[in-house]
Amino acid sequence: MPDRILLAFDLGTTAVKGYAGNDLGTLLAFEERRLSVHVLPDGGREQDLPSVDRAFRIVVRNLRARLSRRWRSVAGIGISAQGGSSIIADRETGHPLTPMVLWNDGRAHVEARRLGPGAPHGLARMAWLHDLRPDLFQPRNIHIGAGEYLFHKLTGVWRQDPGNAIQIGSYDPARKALHGHLLDRIGVPLSFVAPLRAGHETAPLELESSRKLELDVRDGIPVAGPYIDQEAGFLSVAAGGGRPLQGSLGTAWVGNFVLPDDTTGGSPTQIAIASPLGEGRLVIQPLLTGNIAWDWALAKLFTPNMEAAIASARRVFEQALLPPEGLIALPWIAQPNPFASGLLGAGVFSGVSPSTARADLVRAMAAGLAFEMIRVLSAVRDSGTVDRMVLTGGSSRAPVFRTLLAALFTPLPVHAQVEPASAAARGALFAFGKDAARIRTDRIFEPEGDLAREIHRRSDAYQEFFEKILGSLPLSKPFAFEETKR
Repeated sequence: MPDRILLAFDLGTTAVKGYAGNDLGTLLAFEERRLSVHVLPDGGREQDLPSVDRAFRIVVRNLRARLSRRWRSVAGIGISAQGGSSIIADRETGHPLTPMVLWNDGRAHVEARRLGPGAPHGLARMAWLHDLRPDLFQPRNIHIGAGEYLFHKLTGVWRQDPGNAIQIGSYDPARKALHGHLLDRIGVPLSFVAPLRAGHETAPLELESSRKLELDVRDGIPVAGPYIDQEAGFLSVAAGGGRPLQGSLGTAWVGNFVLPDDTTGGSPTQIAIASPLGEGRLVIQPLLTGNIAWDWALAKLFTPNMEAAIASARRVFEQALLPPEGLIALPWIAQPNPFASGLLGAGVFSGVSPSTARADLVRAMAAGLAFEMIRVLSAVRDSGTVDRMVLTGGSSRAPVFRTLLAALFTPLPVHAQVEPASAAARGALFAFGKDAARIRTDRIFEPEGDLAREIHRRSDAYQEFFEKILGSLPLSKPFAFEETKR
């Protein structure tokens, strides 16, 4: 039914994105509203939920204006959101009692060390909140993340996705169900978190929400989700068929791929949940870097005006793709400092000389991000478990990253999303059909000859330097296969 309109929203770390399309996946409208992140001196990162609500309303208002009379044909809504954030809210009303503490908040390192190796960071953050505000941990309240918050505002239903649940230590991937033994360690009952989403189930839009959105109130429009943004982004790529590796180049860079149940392997930082495609497990493999490092480089080395900084970077890369010989950037700027306990920042520049220019440092940071992605995911590239790589997210539009990653991931064919519409938003429509969720992509061909060889040589030099500086850290280990059965 190509006349049926489907809406999808992605509540990300830095923006609310809204997509409108039809059952065939045709883009009809896309809107985006930036979000402010409060960065605190002690490593805290928070968002003010009233400002998130305002941004959501603006996105809805702009979509409605773009669609005009077709707005009344909306027949389904999908919700995706950043994973691993923390809010304490009133269980009955959904009113937030805290700001949204983001997934990359750095204030729970003491609790993480106390809980020991392997403890999810979301669990440590919940322990930190419990110590800070024990009065909030009452049966009348609930711990939720960004996706649960938005889903409840629309449907009145509390529901969380497996990706969010595993980050707070309440998901058992083997049983595909919630469990409470890790929450017990911090004195929080399992009933303090939302029930688990079952498959691609939906819940009806509440009557009051329908009125606020100016939608047809006669029928309970189905709302799908909430999905963690990485799961939804993967679904938008997987809807095209095959066995993709999705390279999500957002605030954090992440590789998402499905492994068969009889394939063993992993990394210290992976998140593994039941595959939303039905068999195997979806591995969500974050890098310990991403656009948080790239945005830092653009703002500090060029200008805080991001549009102007991107234009400056474009000119820099037109002159030369790679930094001068010997200049290397390790882009772990948002990780704990391995040389000074309790401090933030593991980013390193090496090979800086009196002749080093800011443009050289920007080139080094871009190369370091790409080299870090292949360092973490080279085993996946070579395993035969994936048949292509698909780049999504904000930085997937940058020619420098397309060129570097196409060279580094060969012989895998590398594709990149064509439209600016959020892959995570589209993937949240998977419940309404694969065509509705599918993003359009184009093949990115790897560079030839000397440039390709030079990219690989520089990547090898990065790997060697990384091992000398950060290779001893437990979290530095890349994804590795123990055994692969095909």
